[in-house]
Amino acid sequence: MKKIYFICFLTLTVFLSSCADYLERYPLDGPASDTYFTDESDLLTGIYGIYKINSYRPVDNIPLQLVLDNLTDIGYDRNTGDFHQISSGNHDVNNSFVKDIWEKSYQVIARCNFMLDNMHRAEDAVPAATYKALQGEARFVRAFTYHYLIELYGGVPLVTHMLSLDDAQMPRSSKKEVFDFIIKELDEIVNDLPDKQGGTGRAGKSAVYTLKSRTALYNGEYDMAAEAALKAMSLNVHSLDSNYGELFRYAGEGSQEIIWSHQFLQSADFTHSTPICFVSRNGQGYSNKVPSQTLVDAYQCIDGKDIDKSDLYDPENPFENRDPRLGYTLAVPGSVFFGFQFETHRDSLECWNYNTDPPTRIENQDGVNAYASFTGYCWRKYVDEADWGMTANSQINLTIMRYAEVLLNYAEAKIEANQIDPSVYDAINQVRQRASVDMPPLPTGLTQAELRSAVRKERLYELACEGFRLFDIRRWKIAEQVMDGPFYGRVQRGYLTSAPTIDENGIPNYSHVANRSEMRIVQERIFNAKDGRDYLWPIPELEVSANAMIEQNPGW
Repeated sequence: MKKIYFICFLTLTVFLSSCADYLERYPLDGPASDTYFTDESDLLTGIYGIYKINSYRPVDNIPLQLVLDNLTDIGYDRNTGDFHQISSGNHDVNNSFVKDIWEKSYQVIARCNFMLDNMHRAEDAVPAATYKALQGEARFVRAFTYHYLIELYGGVPLVTHMLSLDDAQMPRSSKKEVFDFIIKELDEIVNDLPDKQGGTGRAGKSAVYTLKSRTALYNGEYDMAAEAALKAMSLNVHSLDSNYGELFRYAGEGSQEIIWSHQFLQSADFTHSTPICFVSRNGQGYSNKVPSQTLVDAYQCIDGKDIDKSDLYDPENPFENRDPRLGYTLAVPGSVFFGFQFETHRDSLECWNYNTDPPTRIENQDGVNAYASFTGYCWRKYVDEADWGMTANSQINLTIMRYAEVLLNYAEAKIEANQIDPSVYDAINQVRQRASVDMPPLPTGLTQAELRSAVRKERLYELACEGFRLFDIRRWKIAEQVMDGPFYGRVQRGYLTSAPTIDENGIPNYSHVANRSEMRIVQERIFNAKDGRDYLWPIPELEVSANAMIEQNPGW
C-alpha cells in the first residue's frame, strides 16, 4: 500500500513513525485504512492496538512507570546517557528521553484519534452498547496520555482529531484547558463502560473514576478528586489484597485490587526487561535501577513511629521491626533475593545460593562486583523467581491503577479540602492495616498538618517503584528540597550509627549522624527551581523549531 504522510506539529520523527505506522501498518497485515473499521472484530483489533502502543518501554525495555521513580529522590539509574542526565539536573532541550516521551505520547494520541475518526464505519454493524464502550476505551487512553503530558510538560497542543497539512502549526493549550478536556472526556464516557474489565488490561468504569481522582488531585481540584475516588470505592468491585508482596508477582495478576494494568505475553513477543535491571548481580541481573538510602530510612517501625522517634529502631539491625512494605518493595542486606543471600557489605566475599539443593556457598558478586548496586539495595517489586533465565523477557503485567491509590487519593483530597472526618482515617488505615502489612492505625484527633504528613508518607511507603513519586514531589513543591544535593547509598562497610532526623514528608536529614561521611554519594544532583524550571521538562527543541506557535517552558 502506498505510504500516506501528512505534516504534523509533532516532529519529523513522529511524522514518519506515527503517521506511517497507523496509516500504512495499522492494523498489521490488515486491510487498507479507508476500508477498515467495518465490524466489531476490526474495532477490537483497533482497541487492542491502542492498549499495546500505550505500553511503551522507553529505557532498557522497562515500562515508563517503573523508570520514573529513578528520576526522583528515591531511585537512581546507573547507565550514563540522557535519562541519567535528567536525575542529575544536567538535561537540556535536546534531551533524547524527554523528546522520546513526547513523541511516544503523541503516537498513542494519534492512534486513538485514528480509531475515533474512523470507527463510525462500523457503527451500524456493532451493538450500540459495544460501540460506545469501545469508543469510550479509546477516549480513556487518550485522556490518560494527556494526563501524563500535562504533568510532565505543562500545557501541550491538544489534538483531538487526525491532522492535515493545515494543522502543521498549532499552539500549546494551557494546562488548565487540557485538564478540563480530560475531565470532560472522562465524565462523558464513564457510563458507557462496564464497572471493571478484570484480567484483560482494558479499562472499565473504575479506571475512569481512578484517573479522574488522580488528575483532579494533581491539579488541586480536591472536591472533584474526593468525589471521583468515592465513586470508584462505591462500585464495590475492587478491594485491597491481603498479600502486598504478591501484587507485583505473577500470583497477584488476578487480584481484585488491580483496576487497570498493562498486559505482557511472551508468546506474543511482547515482554519487558524490568527483572534483569532490578535483580542482584548474584542473580545475574544488572542492578542498574536502584533505590536510595533515603527511601530505606523513610519507612517507619512497626509501632507506627519514624525511626528517629521509635524505641524499636536498632542502628545495628536497621531492617528489623520495620514496616513490612520495606522488605516487600526493596531487597535489603540480610534478606533472600532471587534465591540468593543478599549482602552488599563490601567485605562480604561469599554468600549462600539457595537455588541449589543443598544450598551452596558462592563468590558474593553483590559485595565484590564493581557494578553491584551502587546504593546497596535493589528494587524487589516486579521481580519473580519464575522469570529465572528469562529476566530480560518478563511477562509480568504492570499495574497502572490499583485500589490502594484510590483510597489514598480520597484521603489526601479530603485532607487538603479540610473536610476531615472518620472516612479519612478509615481510608488510610485500610491501606496501613492490610493483613500482610498490619501497621498500627493512625491515632485520632490529628490536625490537618499531621494528617497531610501521614498521607504523604503513606504514599511513599505504599506506592514506591510504581511511578508516582515524580508527580508527588512536584505537586507538593518539595522537589527542590529532595532533588538538590547528594543522592545517598548505604555505608559500604556497616550501617549508620544512629537514625537520621525524619521530617514531616518522610525525608531523612543526616546532618547529625556521626558517620554520615561513610555513606556512599552515588550522584550529585542539581535542581533549578528558578522560575520553576525543573518542575517541568522542556518542550523538545525540535518541536519548538518546527512549530513557531509553540512557546518553550520558563527557564529553558
